[in-house]
Amino acid sequence: MANTKNGEGSAAPSAESLASAAGKAGARGPAPVHLWNPPYCGEIDIRIARDGTWFHEGTPIGRERMVKLFASILKREEGRHFLVTPVEKVGIVVEDAPFVAVDVARVGDDLRFTTNLGEWALAGPEHPIRVVRDAATGEPAPYVEIRSGLEALIDRKSFYRLVELGETAPYEGEDWFGVRSGGVFFPIIPSAELP
Repeated sequence: MANTKNGEGSAAPSAESLASAAGKAGARGPAPVHLWNPPYCGEIDIRIARDGTWFHEGTPIGRERMVKLFASILKREEGRHFLVTPVEKVGIVVEDAPFVAVDVARVGDDLRFTTNLGEWALAGPEHPIRVVRDAATGEPAPYVEIRSGLEALIDRKSFYRLVELGETAPYEGEDWFGVRSGGVFFPIIPSAELP
């Protein structure tokens, strides 16, 4: 298996060695990667496409269990994504966000998002929702933070549900259309720009 070498001339770990290390770390759900600060070992040919599909050396990873294992050791630092074990850290490519929010449901006063890998988060101060609009088209790209700086792109059907649950409220001196969850108002679009 070809791996990009790091600046010191040693090969980055293989996908199999990362999976083995994650399994040994007892990864049932996200591992405590925030506690791990291993040395950078280079890049590995793993890419997460915008639709949430994971690829290794250009081939989709078809085993959901393997994808969940890799996702459990995913970490974001300074705008980059890494797979991290207690002893090694390798860079990967993430085209947009590492997860896709495929469902949203109202739970009391909160919004519960579920990802393509079965993780979930209640939107609020620790799991904010943000919407980025394309400067040219105005097309919205909505996100929710799932854990430790790792976001999920909110899929179209879930975004439509958010719009159905939306309200108008003051935000930074203007009226905005948005949603509430976890005691926080998350703006989507200025009310003046609504059709």
